[in-house]
Amino acid sequence: MDSANKTYQQLKRIDKKIKKYDELLLKVHIMMEMAKDGEVLDSDIKSIEEEVDMLEIDTLLKGKYDSLSCYLEIHPGAGGTESCDWANMLKRMYERFLEKNNYQVRVLDIQNGDEAGIKSVTMEINGYYAYGYLKVENGVHRLVRISPFDANKRRHTSFASVTVTPVFDTQIEIDIKDEDLKIDVYHSSGAGGQSVNTSNSAVRITHLPTKTVVTCQTERSQLRNKEIALELLKNKLYQQKLEEQEKLKKDVKLNVGSIDFGSQIRSYILEPYKLVKDHRSNYEDNDPDKVLDGEIMPIIKSVLKM
Repeated sequence: MDSANKTYQQLKRIDKKIKKYDELLLKVHIMMEMAKDGEVLDSDIKSIEEEVDMLEIDTLLKGKYDSLSCYLEIHPGAGGTESCDWANMLKRMYERFLEKNNYQVRVLDIQNGDEAGIKSVTMEINGYYAYGYLKVENGVHRLVRISPFDANKRRHTSFASVTVTPVFDTQIEIDIKDEDLKIDVYHSSGAGGQSVNTSNSAVRITHLPTKTVVTCQTERSQLRNKEIALELLKNKLYQQKLEEQEKLKKDVKLNVGSIDFGSQIRSYILEPYKLVKDHRSNYEDNDPDKVLDGEIMPIIKSVLKM
């Protein structure tokens, strides 16, 4: 039954693409007729170009796992408060992007920084092609700015890593032995006041053979947090298994390497000039504020088109 439902949903998506193509073709024909009378506006042309561009991107998302939902993790590099604040800025950027593109987001775990920002965050992102789009964010992101935490107003460089993992089919076969797991419970962190959970409901699971660590504190129930963490662990171990079999060399990058100079995939420069540059596609944008407010689809497109 599940297989039939998945096939039906896939056929619906294909049919939607075909209808979109037919609609665009009709619009182009109408516009060509209007152009003969000089009735076509630049805004109309731009609108068509954007629709064609999105349809082209959809055709590029052909990877085996591109259509899946995903987990997105952010970890600051060395640098204390600076890097923690940068990690939090990236979290906000992705949340804005996902909201604008109608994806559902659930924060599974978040560790707040000692003074500001976050030490880590894990988000579950549900929606078609979530992994296909966000897989290009896998890597180290570099920020250059005048530090708001530096009394001398000096320029600082901060790093944070982003890891994106597909949410694989829950029927995957992974043998996880109880003796291979180290399970810790702790107080969930919150915004303070009544929202603080005073019980040990948060769960951290370490898979000892692979040193893989997952955490979850989104639910008030320790049992439910453990179930979600085990699901996340299962996905990570499955991903590692596929990588070992060399099936995901091009689609999934589990380790992003060291989080420091020379390893970044993208730079966000706020001082002494304004620029966002993706070092893979060489895409540039002179409005980093817009990008950090969630307008990252043009950058994603530039990498997918490579």
